[in-house]
Formats: sequence, C-alpha cells, structure tokens
Amino acid sequence: MSLKKHIFFWLLAFAAFVGFLLVFRAILLPFVAGMALAYLLDPVADRLEAYGFSRLLATLTILFVFVLLFVTFLVMLVPVLGHQLSGLITDMPGYVQRLQEVLFDQLGDRLGRLTGMTTQDLKSSLGNLMGQGAGWLGDILKSLWSGGQALISLVSLIVVTPVVAFYLIHDWNGIVDKIDGWLPRDHRDEILRLAGQMNAAVSGFVRGQISVCLLLGAFYAIGLVLVGLNFGLLIGIGAGLVSFIPFVGATLGLVVSLVVAFVQFWPDWTMVAIVLGIFMVGQFLEGNILQPKLVGTRVGLHPVWLMFALFAFGYLFGFVGMLIAVPASAAIAVLARYALERYLNSALYHGTAHARSGTESAEQ
Repeated sequence: MSLKKHIFFWLLAFAAFVGFLLVFRAILLPFVAGMALAYLLDPVADRLEAYGFSRLLATLTILFVFVLLFVTFLVMLVPVLGHQLSGLITDMPGYVQRLQEVLFDQLGDRLGRLTGMTTQDLKSSLGNLMGQGAGWLGDILKSLWSGGQALISLVSLIVVTPVVAFYLIHDWNGIVDKIDGWLPRDHRDEILRLAGQMNAAVSGFVRGQISVCLLLGAFYAIGLVLVGLNFGLLIGIGAGLVSFIPFVGATLGLVVSLVVAFVQFWPDWTMVAIVLGIFMVGQFLEGNILQPKLVGTRVGLHPVWLMFALFAFGYLFGFVGMLIAVPASAAIAVLARYALERYLNSALYHGTAHARSGTESAEQ
C-alpha cells in the first residue's frame, strides 16, 4: 500500500505540473528564460566567488555583462537580420521559380525520359511541388519573423527575465539547500544521485551545445558572407542556431543556401561548390571537433529522443516547451534508465527461482 501511495503521489504531482504549464504557458516565458539563464550562469558566479567576489557582486557583474552583450546584439545585428529575413521572404518565390527554370533547362529532357511524362506535365507537377515547398518555407519564415518581432518587443522578456535571473543566481545555493531539506530522509541519497545524473546530462548538453551553436553560426555566417551569398549572414546564423536539433540546422541551411547560390551564381558551378563546401567543413568541425570537445559523449541523450522531445514539447507548450524540452527529456531519460536498472535487478525479471535462491543465500 505504501508503494501505491508513493506512485499515486508522484503521478498526481506530475499531472499538476503539466496542468500548471498548460494553464500559464502564455506568461511563463520570461520566468522560464530567467531560470534557464540562472542555471547556465550559476557556475560563473561560483567561479567569481572563488576569486573573492561576494555573491551579490558576482551576480551583478554577470548580469551586467550579459545585458550589455544582449543590447549590443539587438542594436547591431537584429536590424540587419530583420532586413535580410524580410527580403528572403519576399524574394523566395522568385528564387524558386528561377531554380525551376534552371533545372528544366539542364535536366528537362532527361527527367521526361526517366519519368515518362511530357515536358509540360513534368513542369506543372514540379512547379506545384516546388510552389508548395516554397509556400511552406515562407510560412515558417513568416512565423519566425513575426514570432521574433513579438519576442523582441516583449517588455516582460527584456525586463522580467534579468530580474528573475538575478534573484535566482543570488539565492541559488540557498534554494538548493532548502529543496534538500524537503527530501524524504530515507530516500535522500538516492534522489541526490539521480539529480546529479540529470544535472550532468543537462549541463553537459545545454552549455556545450550553446557553444557549438554559436561557433557554427559564426563559421557559417562568416563563410557565406565572404563568398558573397545573398542573405548569407541570416542563413549562416540561422543554420548555426538551429543546430541544437540534430541534422536539422545544417540540412535546412544547406538547402536554402544552395537554392540561393544556384539562382545567384548560375552557371558558375565553382561558387555553388564553395557554398556546399562551407557546410561540409562545418559538419566535419561539428562532428569531429566541436561536439566531442564541448558536449562530450556522456550526455546520454540520443538524437532521436532529443528531436522527439523538442517537437513534442514545442507542440504542447510553444516556445516555453522548447526551453524545457532538453532538461525534461534528460530527466525522463535518467528516470527511465533507473527504472530499467531496478527491473533488471528484480524478481520480475529473474523469476521466482532467482529470488528464492537469493533469499536462501542471504539466510545462510
């Protein structure tokens, strides 16, 4: 009965947490962002304390530097990126139409013989397909643009997030000690062990992946701008920032870059090959240098599980869900491994004979 009560209590607590997120998801963004910021910057505050800073001075220093960098980003890059995004949305139908013309000029007869369709039917089918794809991509870009504008214009995000982060960073150790005091004493060590594993998975992925995304975004943006690709700054930064979703950021950036490169540089295959080479080099750097060095192999989050969590939490809770997807998926993965470990050591897995022999050995 005690076990049933424990299970019922935790299921009820989980249901209450999910219900809370669903009810208040419209106003949670600045608070969740502040919690995420505090979690990321707390080790920096601990490091400054080790150098002799007081906790208050360390917190003020960290937030001042962060706000300064954030305002610099808003002033210098956001107007440029906004202008390029608006131009890309406007020009994308023309790029797709021009790409269609180039493909038919070069491959129209071969495609006709391969598919058995007339040139006109093939052109109509391909045009409809590319038109739908362009419309889908345009809708995504428009939603990102409008969402980005709304995100940046939210006074609550700009004002409330640093305030929440300030109080959480300043009181972080006290909050941890307070939560530790609430843990059931009989299970405290086990809970702390699981919490340590969750923290290792989350911190290893989040802090490392943020560094990977920033470095990849800078690499792609600089490379595409030096090549002279239209909208290169926007495409490069976007591909880098979306790289936290495995394979999606690089694939999306590569497709958009090649479409723009084909239309802009055709018939110069060299420039198109250079654009392709930039993404190939970026993927080599990510897979062989950045990921192993900055993220490591002990994160324990499978790419498929991570993609599912990001899409599922994003669908259920919007942008707030995207922020909590990684820590939630890491926590679920740790709990799943713990449950599997307990099952593999239980009589349910080994059978009653194993349990009986174990009992007899203990009695002897």
